[in-house]
Amino acid sequence: MASLKKIFSSRTAKNGEFVNSLKKILGFSPKDISIYETAFTHRSTNEKNNEGQPQNYERLEFLGDSILGAVIAAHLYKKVPGGNEGYLTKMRSKVVSREHLNELGRDLNLAKFLKTTIPTQQFSGNIHGNVFEALVGAIYLDRGFNYCEKFIHKRVIKPYVDIKKLEGKVISYKSLFIEWCQKNKKPFHFEVYEDTGKDELKHFAVRLKLGDSTVTKARATSKKKAEERAAKRAFYKLNLRTDSDKA
Repeated sequence: MASLKKIFSSRTAKNGEFVNSLKKILGFSPKDISIYETAFTHRSTNEKNNEGQPQNYERLEFLGDSILGAVIAAHLYKKVPGGNEGYLTKMRSKVVSREHLNELGRDLNLAKFLKTTIPTQQFSGNIHGNVFEALVGAIYLDRGFNYCEKFIHKRVIKPYVDIKKLEGKVISYKSLFIEWCQKNKKPFHFEVYEDTGKDELKHFAVRLKLGDSTVTKARATSKKKAEERAAKRAFYKLNLRTDSDKA
């Protein structure tokens, strides 16, 4: 009996810690805590509801992604009355880029609350952005659009959305490099070669070639990241410029 009380009290304390931390992050008290618990549950737990449906953050992530995009779009529409559709789309992409969302999730230390059977250090950096989007989705279901909009303004727009800085922000060096090659009729390709590093996590090694010459090399935990890193190095090595640099 004593051991059961001990288990119960430890769970209650842990839940209380989660609620208190959540209040600080949100800036208000959640009504239905179970929605937020789902937002911090990874699919590896294989949890299901009474109807046998999976209970993890993925559906909330989808919802949060849409709401986040809508709030950012509305803000940019009001803030930059002279911006055309292409400009506004590009600016929104910079705010909700995977890199930026991961930064937001890391700053709030959201992975700390993740319920998972996989050690968090084994996840890619995208876990931070995924959970952030799921949290936005949870706020919408729990408190509605107005609370969601206030949260996004407080946690995303005020601290991170600086129009002038965003105009010069590069989302993908790989895209810029490919665009430059096509414009200047330069043949290029990314070549994966054997990685000889001794890291615990598998790494991919990539050469970026212009014609037959290797311009840069890079390593990363995914082929996509390695290519982006190689393209960034080539961008600066070849002293290429963005559209904002030319303006």
